[in-house]
Amino acid sequence: MNTVKVLKNTPFALALAAGLMLFSCKDNKEAEKKDEKATTEVVERKIWTKEEANQWYAQQPWYVGANFTNSNAINTLEMFQADTFDPAAIDKELGWAESIGMNCMRVYLHDLLHQQDPEGFYKRVEEYLAIADKHHIKTLFVLFDSCWDPFPVLGKQRAPKPHVHNSGSAQAPGQKALLDSTQYPRLEKYVKETVARFKDDKRVLGWDVWNEPDNMTGPSYEKVEIKNKVELIGKLLPQVFDWARSANPSQPVTSGVWQGDWSEGKINDFHKMQLEQSDIITFHCYDKPQDFENRIKQLERFGKPMICTEYMARPNGSTFEGFLPVAKKYNVGMINWGLVDGKMQTKYPWDSWTKTYTAEPPVWFHDVFHTDGTPYIKAETDFIKKITSEVNKK
Repeated sequence: MNTVKVLKNTPFALALAAGLMLFSCKDNKEAEKKDEKATTEVVERKIWTKEEANQWYAQQPWYVGANFTNSNAINTLEMFQADTFDPAAIDKELGWAESIGMNCMRVYLHDLLHQQDPEGFYKRVEEYLAIADKHHIKTLFVLFDSCWDPFPVLGKQRAPKPHVHNSGSAQAPGQKALLDSTQYPRLEKYVKETVARFKDDKRVLGWDVWNEPDNMTGPSYEKVEIKNKVELIGKLLPQVFDWARSANPSQPVTSGVWQGDWSEGKINDFHKMQLEQSDIITFHCYDKPQDFENRIKQLERFGKPMICTEYMARPNGSTFEGFLPVAKKYNVGMINWGLVDGKMQTKYPWDSWTKTYTAEPPVWFHDVFHTDGTPYIKAETDFIKKITSEVNKK
């Protein structure tokens, strides 16, 4: 057999070595790509199983808190915009919440805040979270909302309409964005970047991706709502779930059901989709204690932890004294509507949109504290403090 002797440091030898190195680098890069792809596949976020959801919940305290917008903000835009962000008010009011045993807040965000100035927006969210954490409060963030004004605008917000419940709250995204599919990539960017920014933040309880998505706003704005709103959201919402999960959050992703019959065979397709896409079950109930317990029983079949993310409307029979003992019995987390009476004016009932009020209602609809921090009903706050301390003993 003939052989070719290759001398060291000859041009041929050097070229051969370079070629071998080139192939070696190429092979290494391909191997790295394969490893990277494999890693991506490993961390792909799925909907939590019952076991995963319950394992997460077993590590949590019993959550009792409120839907929170500081009292001198009429909506979430005013709460988080640079000119009106008020850390001192947030600190003071969350201190009142902590004093009665509350350990969580549900806080609305908005896609327009992200569009305007994402880094400034995140800086203020970070500041809010630092304040909440100081008061041992975790936060469930809401990304989109179908309630109230369909035409949100940045900048100075309008003054409250006298004696009208939630006269300045605005939907997210607004009607114009919902109708314009060319804006959906912007919404996707907002969801993915926001969840990714806080995906491992221990101060974040979870992500409520869309509040009452099939709400047509009732008498407040139904005359200007688009007829196919629910149909459009029904197609978009599964994508929003996917966007949120693609950031691989360590916290649960959910969207709460709020009306209808959720029992087997009677639940509609929209609500079924919400519940099946959710890592944990969230729901609203502003009815009587027995209705609340029935709601829990309708949802038990999903086998996942439950948090009631809206309740407490005193004239309806939805009260702390009536609901919290039931929630304690079933280990359901509880987040009532409203903390401090303020510009949102939710001490007035929903019917203030159709009925004229000229003074404070005889019984507050929502809210726990006056603007000076004194309880609306001291026996009520004493009760909240007592029951939360019994369950969440340190």
